[in-house]
Amino acid sequence: MRLVLLGLPGAGKGTQGDGISEKYGIPHISTGSIIRDAIAVGAQLGQEANGYISKGDLIPDELALQVVYERIIQPDCSRGWILDGFPRTVLQARELDHRLAQSGLDVQKAFDIRVTQAEAIERIAKRRMCSQCGAVYHLDHYRAKGKGVCDNCGGELYRRTDDTEETARRRLAVYMRQTHPVVHYYAQSGRLYSIDGVRPIDDVFADVDHYLQMLAEDERVGEAR
Repeated sequence: MRLVLLGLPGAGKGTQGDGISEKYGIPHISTGSIIRDAIAVGAQLGQEANGYISKGDLIPDELALQVVYERIIQPDCSRGWILDGFPRTVLQARELDHRLAQSGLDVQKAFDIRVTQAEAIERIAKRRMCSQCGAVYHLDHYRAKGKGVCDNCGGELYRRTDDTEETARRRLAVYMRQTHPVVHYYAQSGRLYSIDGVRPIDDVFADVDHYLQMLAEDERVGEAR
């Protein structure tokens, strides 16, 4: 399975990506995590990316594509992958298709997890993350059982510095201007599936999984031929 997750910041892409990864055994790849890891280990691409990030600039399309592509050709991605946070522009989506086509591959499905802007802002402002394992919680809808600590590992929960209402509004504006057109790009080729994200996590996953089960069945049929 080769999948792309789209949606406003706060739509729940990370949560759904984790669920897909756990059920189907394919890597959930967050672009932000790849870049942070590349910077941490001192990789050349990471250093190049950090040169832009440290100035508050966006990473150029070609550099972002190279960082992602080097990740998805790793052995653990041989059975597929889930991209979260990429592509961010139509140019990135086109170039990703071009690179994959050279190996006879493609993005099979793109999921647009739809929430309203008001819902996205509320989710971001009340989001909390585990400082150890990165698990995500919400002060109202998905609270940790222990006060201020992660259910999974006991790590301390914290609020990211950019998880404020003001920052959320800026991020939404950037998304609508730069990334929302990617939704239309995948829709034009029949690869887009829209999912109502303003529901409990399990209900959202059930809808996503409905399409993934069909994809898995198609792949099994293809292998049997």
